Amino acid sequence: MKLELLAPAGDPEKLKIAVLYGADAVYFGGEAFSLRSGAGNFSLEEMREGIAYAHAHGVKCYLTLNIYPHNEDIAPMEAFLDEIRDIPVDAFLVSDPGAMMVLKEHIPDAVIHLSTQANMTNYRTAQFWYGQGVRRVVTAREMSLAEISQMRGKLPEDMEIEAFVHGAMCVSYSGRCLLSNFMTGRDANRGECAHPCRWKYALVEEQRPGVYWPVEEDAHGSYILNSGDLCMIEHIPELAQAGVTSFKIEGRMKSIFYLASVVAQYRKAIDAAERIMEGKAAGDVKGPAAGQDEALAAYRQEAQTWLAELGKASHRTFTTGFYFGKPDASAHNYETSSYVRDYTFIGLVLGYDGAAGEALVEQRNKMSLGEQIEVFGPQGESFSQTLGSMKDAESGEPVEAAPHPQQHLLIRMDQPVSAGSMLRREKLMK
Repeated sequence: MKLELLAPAGDPEKLKIAVLYGADAVYFGGEAFSLRSGAGNFSLEEMREGIAYAHAHGVKCYLTLNIYPHNEDIAPMEAFLDEIRDIPVDAFLVSDPGAMMVLKEHIPDAVIHLSTQANMTNYRTAQFWYGQGVRRVVTAREMSLAEISQMRGKLPEDMEIEAFVHGAMCVSYSGRCLLSNFMTGRDANRGECAHPCRWKYALVEEQRPGVYWPVEEDAHGSYILNSGDLCMIEHIPELAQAGVTSFKIEGRMKSIFYLASVVAQYRKAIDAAERIMEGKAAGDVKGPAAGQDEALAAYRQEAQTWLAELGKASHRTFTTGFYFGKPDASAHNYETSSYVRDYTFIGLVLGYDGAAGEALVEQRNKMSLGEQIEVFGPQGESFSQTLGSMKDAESGEPVEAAPHPQQHLLIRMDQPVSAGSMLRREKLMK
């Protein structure tokens, strides 16, 4: 079965970026009933337009319907499903049995994927959901690689397995957290998480109000619930061998720069893993596939380049989560909840004039002549150059610096670029 790269699409712009940079499928939410209410999400019209764009590029679209609804949510959910019945959604991500029942009643032919929020952690549970008509399960983040492999061997062939490979980890079991409810009144299980697990905590003794003691002796305080970011780019072949066919990136609320950076690298990783898997399949018939060990070693070596590129997007300390055993202290960052941001996203290419060698660029952060910049794009372009010529696109006047947000600029490029390419600049070390 072909491996699928599944990318987040928090809004219509992000959907297009995910498609441009090589996603096989995208997932997104409507304006309600999704666990990312803080994302831009999609109106009905945006949903129609976004799905039409994705389908025109051969990309599937999955709609999240994965909140845990209360009584007052049922009637609005039914009305919403009636409104979208004619929209060609490829599958729905559902976690609650009642929501699944409502979906089946209002869209009988809906393809259903079980959300990770359902915390499915064993093959018997997966078999149960198969009996309910589910044809793909998203594994709980708490499952190990060995458990996934064992589960694959006990499921029908037409039951697919999807697993997260990159993005933020939640300190709570499969994301089912009440901390946000208690501290802010925002229900994490209904899409309104305030992310209090990222806050700094200290102890206060009853008789000493106002005196705060770090939970761990450290000058920075203590971020005792602050997990690292999942990154499995070095281990895509193992996941594929275990039976995972859909590789999911977390991050509907992340920037287009983050999305492009991550999708581009996992596209390379999945393509390379597919070539290895094809070699294994050939070996099933013709004896041991020649060069498998060499291919895997080459994959590992190339993965270091992809890993370095991922580090140029905003991220926390990377971890492999539960895949190779229970996470230890290295999976948490106790010193800060801040992201590592070594590069700044400075511009988005809107178009390119080959005759003039100029790109039309929308400014996203200040840039100035003489700066060394890097360019990467959806067609695989990747190079560095000095920012040597820049004009205001409206007036045609040369400019030395571009401090105005979303200013349109004409920038001379050393190499051809395509629409959707990104410009970034390494931050100066203090």
